[in-house]
Amino acid sequence: MNKRHIISKRVRHIPPSGIRKFFDIIASMDGVISLGVGEPDFVTPWHIREAGIYSLEKGYTSYTSNYGILELRQEIARYLKARYNLDYDPEREVLVTVGVSEGVDLALRAILDPEDEVIIPAPTYVSYTACTTLSGGVSVPVPTTMDSGFQVRAEEIEERVGPRTKAILIGYPNNPTGAVVDRKELTRIADVARRHNLIVISDEVYERLVYGVEHTCFATLPDVRENTILLGGFSKAFAMTGWRLGYAVASADIIEAMMKIHQYTMMCASTMAQMAAIKALKEGDPHVQEMVTSYDQRRRVMVKGLNDIGLTCFEPKGAFYAFPSIRSTGLSSDEFAERLLLEERVAVIPGAAFGECGEGHVRCCYATSMAEIEEALQRIGNFVKRHRSR
Repeated sequence: MNKRHIISKRVRHIPPSGIRKFFDIIASMDGVISLGVGEPDFVTPWHIREAGIYSLEKGYTSYTSNYGILELRQEIARYLKARYNLDYDPEREVLVTVGVSEGVDLALRAILDPEDEVIIPAPTYVSYTACTTLSGGVSVPVPTTMDSGFQVRAEEIEERVGPRTKAILIGYPNNPTGAVVDRKELTRIADVARRHNLIVISDEVYERLVYGVEHTCFATLPDVRENTILLGGFSKAFAMTGWRLGYAVASADIIEAMMKIHQYTMMCASTMAQMAAIKALKEGDPHVQEMVTSYDQRRRVMVKGLNDIGLTCFEPKGAFYAFPSIRSTGLSSDEFAERLLLEERVAVIPGAAFGECGEGHVRCCYATSMAEIEEALQRIGNFVKRHRSR
């Protein structure tokens, strides 16, 4: 048998995640300061962990509904009502997923037919393009630049709408750039979606992590609720990455389609994680505010430090990433990241991992301690001095 043909073409043509590649290298090295993987350095607040532990002690270890525990879906609906004045039926329009990553995958597989196109602003989170391909679709990138604050424009999206366009997939606040798109521009994007009858998948997992600006939930824009799949989760705001829990809300027919896939591939999210998430939504807000304040302080130190080193960096308004330019070094983003790791024991992610227009940048996550950020900046400064283009 020709083993080359055992693996499907779709999978063969998808590159490994540039993030996980560096995560694996870091695990084998000592003394590394990681600005790589986007994970809070906070431990899940105790009362949330306690709820998960208590659920085990009470013997809540069986499957839940494919949609998720009804009480959790009710709390998600209440949260969206209280925060954004959105009304969703917890029984028919809310689906609990295994992280927001599964939500992205389910949304794309539920709506795409072979060769359908998905418009995706770039740089973009690594799974968007890969999940589009695995769903049989075709990703259509919309490049953004630091000059525009990495904000996509509605006219740039509309220029790429064609006869096979099915959806727009956006993620704001953005990973990897930290960019936030204002309500005015998002309204224009919503107008494009309405005119062309497109689904908008809005990944808002970083919606609580904004600094000096107000997050706009896409589903709150005029006349887009029925065509919007809103994705959210617990990993970032509540420091619950390892619990692997997210949610999708949308019209009942879309949620039903997503649930069909979910029930055959995942069955349900972890019961323990769902019980913990109920507690997070009920009582976790003060902890979120404390973490956001801390991230904001680190953000300021990181951005100033990178600019002082000579790595031009725009001010991110959301998430916990900085995306500085490394062009002054003359190195590609892969070369910069690999050499920085080997020479100075600092891990960053090459911008090229997030799409072609990410080249010339690296992603630095500031969800680590202030002491490590300051030490990392010192090491990066030493590295840049040695490698700056002459």
